[in-house]
Amino acid sequence: MTAAFFPKNRPNRDDELLSATGMDTLEFIGRLRMSDVSSATLDAIRITAERLCCEYPYADPHDLHAEGTSWLRRITSLLDGRLTLSQHREILVLAGWVALLVGCVDYDLGRRTTAEATRRAAHSLGHEAEHTEITGWSAEMAAWFALTQGNYRGAIEAVDPALPTCGKLGVGVQLAAQRAKAWARLGNRREVEASLKQGRAILERLDHPTNLDNHFVVDPQKFDFYAMDCCRVAGEDTLAESYAREVIRNSTRADGTVRNPMRVSEAHLTLAVVAVRARDLEMAVHEGMRAFSGKRRSLPSLMWIAGEAAREISERFPGDPRALVYLDQLRSLSPE
Repeated sequence: MTAAFFPKNRPNRDDELLSATGMDTLEFIGRLRMSDVSSATLDAIRITAERLCCEYPYADPHDLHAEGTSWLRRITSLLDGRLTLSQHREILVLAGWVALLVGCVDYDLGRRTTAEATRRAAHSLGHEAEHTEITGWSAEMAAWFALTQGNYRGAIEAVDPALPTCGKLGVGVQLAAQRAKAWARLGNRREVEASLKQGRAILERLDHPTNLDNHFVVDPQKFDFYAMDCCRVAGEDTLAESYAREVIRNSTRADGTVRNPMRVSEAHLTLAVVAVRARDLEMAVHEGMRAFSGKRRSLPSLMWIAGEAAREISERFPGDPRALVYLDQLRSLSPE
């Protein structure tokens, strides 16, 4: 090109833009940094989002859902105001975490359609914020939904695209565990072992979490919970029982109160299945009823595992009246 295309003293495009807007450089940059949201407000939202996620294991699900939904509306309403770029992203992230929580509680309450819609919203927020962990958890939720509905291939399909990008994150452990659960029910022990090995390898590379109460933090003790499920399904009763007792021990505080009631319920169901296979129906029913006694439940997960235990009871003790107590209690959990 010749110099004719670049006449001397021609202002560059940035100068033209600033001139056209009537702003000098400092004013222009200053406007990009202006916001209607204070740092104190964002701090308060961070604390609240963390608290809500920590209350998931034990809070009344209806109350938690109502509060989570209310906060989700408040957080997303901030997007209508003036924000810096970093604030915009952080609000998307905080909204993503709360949406994940609300979706989990929706599913616990048996609201499948609403839970799926909320999960998709969380995924969209995570995608817009380019937050791999939130999109990873939305995939994990999809796998969980599929598992509890008996769609084991669907669970694997939900995990496989997300797992490669989550290999350095806690959610990667959970994704691998859900994949292992699905393969266990499809009878592929090699894939179960590979998935558990992958999950444990990710876990060992992670720093120890500072807050074990957050539902979206994967702690080392939770891996026993995953392994317990796979061993039970694979018929490795001794290992399943050992893991179940470890889960109960780790989930129970020194004063006897239960820190993770939903994990403990599934551990009691594992002990029920082990007892059934040992031809001890009374112990099986006892452990099964203990699983139903918890006030905090994930209804689809509880019915899924309790239903697997019921099939084993019915196959080994057909028509036995002692089993009716457990079976009747299971039927009473079914949503109308």
